[in-house]
Formats: sequence, C-alpha cells, structure tokens
Amino acid sequence: MRVNFNLFCRDIEAQMAFYRDVLQLAERTELRSPLYRALAARDVEIGFNAPGAYELLGLGQRRPDQRGPAPVTGYATFMAESPAAVDGAAQRAAERGATVVKAPYRTYYGDWQVVLEDPEGNVFRVGAKAD
Repeated sequence: MRVNFNLFCRDIEAQMAFYRDVLQLAERTELRSPLYRALAARDVEIGFNAPGAYELLGLGQRRPDQRGPAPVTGYATFMAESPAAVDGAAQRAAERGATVVKAPYRTYYGDWQVVLEDPEGNVFRVGAKAD
C-alpha cells in the first residue's frame, strides 16, 4: 500500500522546497498543478496543496485561522536511515527557517529524533533507529 500525506500550505512552492531540501526527496514533477506539488519517498508521497484546494475538497468551512498557529492535532514522522541523517535534517531545517521544537535526542523507545516546526507552523519529526 502506498500512503499519500497532504499538507495545506499558504505557499506550496516554498513548503515543497523546504521539505525537498530538508528531507532530500525528489519532486514528482509530473504531478505539478496550480493547486498541487508532491515529493516521493519510497512508499509515501508528500503532497502540498494550495489554499484553493480547500474548496475543491469541500473543506472551505474548515480553513485554519490565519492569525496565529493552529493547534497541533497531528504530525508526520519521517524515518531517516541513521541518527546522523536526523542531525543533518535538523541542521538543514533550521538553516531554511524551521524552528527546532526539541533538539535531537534519544527517545525512551530507542530512536534518535528531532521535533521541528516548518516555516508555516506545521510540526513534524525526523527520526531513526539509534545505534
């Protein structure tokens, strides 16, 4: 099964470039449209939807308040190949305007992970099995 995860964005170009650079993923250019961009990662596709997609999907009444960050009700976790790759993603994210919510650390279940907030305020993690 392939999983597609979509993220509504104020600026789909900037958000797609941020995740492309931080996670070092390839864009699926054949999917480009005025409302959509996508990155590919093995069995997962990460999509970036422009604001117009709210209406397209019948979600116009559910747009977040643009005056402040939305509450965190979910987040994506990207599993990297190694703890060093997590550290690299954290550094690239910070260089590209992300906020490091929780610096890389060893979890109680043995992973190495970082918690980040992207430039539009979405929270995500990058983790790896610790050595």
